[in-house]
Amino acid sequence: MSRTNKKIAVIGAGNVGATCAFVLAQMKIGQVVMLDIYEGFAKGKALDMSQNANVLNYDGTITGTSNYEDIAGSSVVVVTSGFPRQPGMTREDLIGKNAEIVRQVGEGIKEHAPDSVIIMVTNPLDLMTYHMQKVTGFPKERVVGQAGVLDSARMTHFIAEAVGCSEEDVSAMVLGGHGDTMVPLPSYTTVSGIPITQLLDDETIRKICERTASGGGEIVKLLERGSAFYAPGSAAAIMAESVIQDRKRLIPASTLLSGEYGLDDVYIGVPVILGSTGVEKIIELELSSQELESLQKSGNFYKEQLTSILGY
Repeated sequence: MSRTNKKIAVIGAGNVGATCAFVLAQMKIGQVVMLDIYEGFAKGKALDMSQNANVLNYDGTITGTSNYEDIAGSSVVVVTSGFPRQPGMTREDLIGKNAEIVRQVGEGIKEHAPDSVIIMVTNPLDLMTYHMQKVTGFPKERVVGQAGVLDSARMTHFIAEAVGCSEEDVSAMVLGGHGDTMVPLPSYTTVSGIPITQLLDDETIRKICERTASGGGEIVKLLERGSAFYAPGSAAAIMAESVIQDRKRLIPASTLLSGEYGLDDVYIGVPVILGSTGVEKIIELELSSQELESLQKSGNFYKEQLTSILGY
């Protein structure tokens, strides 16, 4: 299949899905199909983006639909469907609401795009990614969650502000669940190769880590109606590009662990190599005892919820 014929499906044409589709269109890596239960919603946004092609100089087709048959042949399916977080609502509050949506979406993907790589964005991210893998029965490497790219980008922004440098020169690493139990890793975070521990004091770093962990909640409070979408949608697009182009990006993402980091049968954010077949390799970092304990605590928190709430 040539690059121009490659196809990416985005399930959910809300703010996150539409942002993802818009960024993918500008990447010029293939045709984009947005699917939403409200067909006019998907078609209207697709038409609006298509009419912007001349302005931003992209040629790939962008279409909208409510029919899963139209995602057939997709190499990547990005799933953004679900209820957004509301003020005072944790990601975990969304479990019951979004599990049924993910089941329906998973069945549609399994039937019409059985060879695709699925990138999950629906919250609570790690639980819904596990749920999607069970619903589809896809190999674990072909179902991955968008978590660490977004969380690391948030941490990068806060570090660049504190140091007074370009965000381009910051490389941050955030592991763990995509929620309050995430594990920012200052020891693996640098600015042009310089550890941030040499550029910022311990208290500043601690505050940045705390703000990173509550990054989504901070935006929910400010917006009052809705949640973040520019950064989450763009982060999902970056992951889709790595799969479509087989770029083999080394990025933190939610993947199913089988003994790595002392965790088993749970999706959690760790560094992976992401290529055309999905998660090609899981990277095991050397963590301090405190970092490893925090990561395992995050993983066990979600594993407990898988059993108590989703019944796995």
